Order: sequence, then C-alpha cells, then structure tokens
Amino acid sequence: MKRNKIALPGVVLLGAASLVLAGCASGGGESNGTEKPAEGSSTAVISTNGSEPQNPLIPTNTNETGGGKVVDSIFAGLISYNADGSVVNDVAEDITVDSPTQLTVKIRDGLTFTDGTPVQAHNFIDAWNYGAKLSNAQASSYFFEDIEGFSWDEDSELTGLKEVDDLTFTITLNKPASDFGIRLGYSAFYPLPDVAFEDMEAFGQNPIGNGPYKLDGDGAWQHDVRIDLAVNEDYDGPRKPKNGGLDIIFYATQEAAYADLQGGNVDVIDAIPDSALETFEDDLKGRAVNQPAAIFQSVTIPEWQEGFQTDEEGRLRRAAISHSINRDEITDVIFKGSRTPATDFTSPVIDGWSDEVPGSEVLEYDPELAKELWAEAEAIKPFTGELTIAYNADGGHQTWVDATVNSIANTLGIDVAGNPFPDFAGLLDARDNQQVSAFRSGWQADYPGLYNFLGPLYATGAGSNDGLYSSEEFDGLIAEGISSTDPEEQKAKFQEAQTVLFTDLPAIPLWYSNATGGWAEGVDNVEFGWNSVPLFHEITKAE
Repeated sequence: MKRNKIALPGVVLLGAASLVLAGCASGGGESNGTEKPAEGSSTAVISTNGSEPQNPLIPTNTNETGGGKVVDSIFAGLISYNADGSVVNDVAEDITVDSPTQLTVKIRDGLTFTDGTPVQAHNFIDAWNYGAKLSNAQASSYFFEDIEGFSWDEDSELTGLKEVDDLTFTITLNKPASDFGIRLGYSAFYPLPDVAFEDMEAFGQNPIGNGPYKLDGDGAWQHDVRIDLAVNEDYDGPRKPKNGGLDIIFYATQEAAYADLQGGNVDVIDAIPDSALETFEDDLKGRAVNQPAAIFQSVTIPEWQEGFQTDEEGRLRRAAISHSINRDEITDVIFKGSRTPATDFTSPVIDGWSDEVPGSEVLEYDPELAKELWAEAEAIKPFTGELTIAYNADGGHQTWVDATVNSIANTLGIDVAGNPFPDFAGLLDARDNQQVSAFRSGWQADYPGLYNFLGPLYATGAGSNDGLYSSEEFDGLIAEGISSTDPEEQKAKFQEAQTVLFTDLPAIPLWYSNATGGWAEGVDNVEFGWNSVPLFHEITKAE
C-alpha cells in the first residue's frame, strides 16, 4: 500500500453550517439506500468474534471494542453511518443547524425501547446529563464538553439541552464545534430508557435498548464466554436486520477464531491472526476483506513512567524509542501488507489527512540518531527504571510486540520486554490503575473526523487520554481548529496540533491498520464499514 492519501467516498469533515439531515431515516420498510432487497433476507442467526466487555453495557461508559460491538447493536442514536462513513438519520427525523452553536433535533414519532416505552427527547437529555456528570465517572464524559453547562470542576447540568416537546430538543454549544453534528452517531450520544436510572449498574448487566438487536432473554450475556442478541422486531430504522440474530463469541485468541471460521463454526470474523495474514485471502477464496479503515495503532508511554515525563529528558527518550522502531520491516514481514507505517496521528481514510505534518520525521527508523538521543537523555539523568510494553494476549499482538521490543533493544542496548495480559479487559484495568509501564494503544474512530483522533486521546482530561498527557499548546490549537467553520483553517490547526504531539510523543505512532476479516461458506451480503466493523444487520446466510 502506498503512503498517498486514501479516501473512501462520502467520508467528509462537515462544517457545522453545512449539516442538515432531514428526511433521511427509513420508516415502514422504505429504502434509504442502505437496505438490501427483501428476498436477500434470512432468519438464520449470524455468529461473530468478540471479547468480554470491560464494563457494564452503559453507552456513556463503553469506549472499547468488546463492549462497543454490543452497545452499537442494541442501541440506536440520532444518526448512524453507512459503510462509506456518510451519515443517515436513525432516531432523528431531522437535525437542523440553526447557528454554529445551536442545533434543533426532531425525533421520529412512534419509536420505542424494547421495554415498550417511547423514545422521546428527555431520553437523550437524561442520558447525556448522566454521561456528563463527573461523579458518575463515565469514560465518554469528554464528548459532552462542548455543550453549554458542562464543567470539569464539579457536577453540573447540561443547560444547553432544552426539551421543546416530547419529540423535539435543542442543543446549545458553549463554542462552535464544526463536526458536532456527525458525532451524534457515536455511542456516548445514545438515549436511555427511564428504567436505567433506577439502578444503572444492574441496567448495564441487562440493558434495554432501542437498536436493531436486543439481548436474547435472561442469561444472554455469559461473562467471558459470549453474548447472544435477538432481532428487535420493533426497530424501524436504517439498520433493520436481514438475519435472525447475532451471537458474539469471546475468543481467547485470534487463531482460535480463524480456525473456527475455516471449520464453519463461526460466520464472520473481523480480525485475522498474524500467522494467516499471508494466506487468508487465498484460503478463503473470495470470502475475505483487506481494505483501509479508520484505525490507528501506537505505543503509549504514560506520564507515570519514570524518566519519560514530558520534559527534556522524557522527550529525548521518547524520540529515541520512536527512531528505534523499524516500522517498514515490521509491517512488511509480520503484517504482510495489512498495515501501513504511520506518518501522523490520524488515518489516511479521513478527509484532511496528510503525510507531511512538520515533525513527522521522528517516525523514521534511524538507529544512529536514536542512540544519540538516548545518550543525551542519559547525560541528564541515567535511566534505572523498567520499560515493558503491555498488551492483551487474546488480540494477536505478541508477534509485533516482540518484534518492536527487539528493534528497540537491539538499537539502544537497553532491557525492554513485552508484558502480556490474558485478555483485553485485564489489560485495560491494569492500565487504568497505573499498573503498567508502556502499553499498546490504538484508536478505532468513533465518527469520520480528524478531531476524533486528537481531542479524545490527547486533550487534557479527555476520556481516552490514558497516558495522562497534558499540553496547553495542544489544547489551544485543537480548540481553535474545532471552533473554525473554515475547513482549510481547521485542517491547518489540526496539523499544528500534531506537530506539538510529534515533539512530546505522548503516544508513539506505529501504523495504520486495514480492516481484515472473512466469512464462512454460505454467508452473504458481508460488507465492512469505514471503521473496520462489519455491517452485521446486512449479513445473511443459508438456512
């Protein structure tokens, strides 16, 4: 894959003034451009791979892929995204941008949660206020920062949310946020039924949603084993299922999932193990995908790692580590062309991406420069700590982590090693409790916009800023960028912000990931979206 710009049709960074979504949602079985003909439907249940969610299934506290796959299937937001990243209304009848800081949302009438209660304006307002309340400690609280009334200092009410009537509410922002409209398909902005607020912890174990699927009765979530979802017959939107349900199986390894796919024991998987990357497209004979996706991979060295804080010594060490990693060799030898060495902090499939951001030369493999930088850091203060890269063994990461630590160790002559955890949830818990040194990190975009790769990961206090990075300069630049209604000015500010990141390296960019996956014989209508996730509702298979 060449390192030139790759653009998927329809993926655009929308300016606030240009966003008007009216009459796009389907109703009563009408086509909206995403549905398959009725004769392509089946009643067969589709099975796929997954992982144990880190937290109870509360949308505002789900920001990892294991829980996200479930939450996105059982809830529906105001909008959803087509395979190419373009936007279509879901719960919304229309969303009108009245000014750069004011939106009016009209909800479609007659929609219900699976407990039979109606989906109304207050269900969004209450859910967003819950997510924004600091004492609730929700992982996605950052997404409400731009709404009037949000505070990082104390519990507060989102005063920018006003109910006009049962089906209408307005959103007032505290500053222009030019891509706010296209954020509204992300799980943080899903509605919650009234019953959720009676006992949120219990609700998260057995959630009631409004999406295309629902939990398949009591015991549907077998922890560390699987989650079984049934079709929500009352869902009336653009993701109407063409199958009889979705079973998400938690595999301990990608190799096990791939073996089951080859054996016909699972229908669709969205990750191919390293050991099969060279052969899977031939093995599956037309039942495989290998396409660009909005996924960025990195190694984060957190601020709590001794010797790597964001000061002169830490910046020198981070740059030395970066120059020690032979990204070209690793992506070629291990990933067999399913990864591309990173040249920035975002993704080539997002409009505005560039491989010429000033400072990106720190990503070049340069062993001699790496040694010089490390020596400069040692002259300030000798490094006596331990550097390991933590990763989840169930995610197929061991091979590249081993190659990366070997590249660093052979270049710098220091002790560095991989630190495996049995599963993703275990890694996340250890990371969140600051029990790891460096750790593997990555980002599967929430919505198709450059800001989504920057603000949530590196802004001070952001929900996915897992390395606890903080820079006033970076914060100021992304704030200027997201507030601009001029797309070119916005891109320029985001590039300046990335230059700050290249100096500080809160995370060390590694590569962009392709969506790689496959499906079994007899399975049809498989399409992977811009964010690498299959459109499960479209998938059918022989009865």
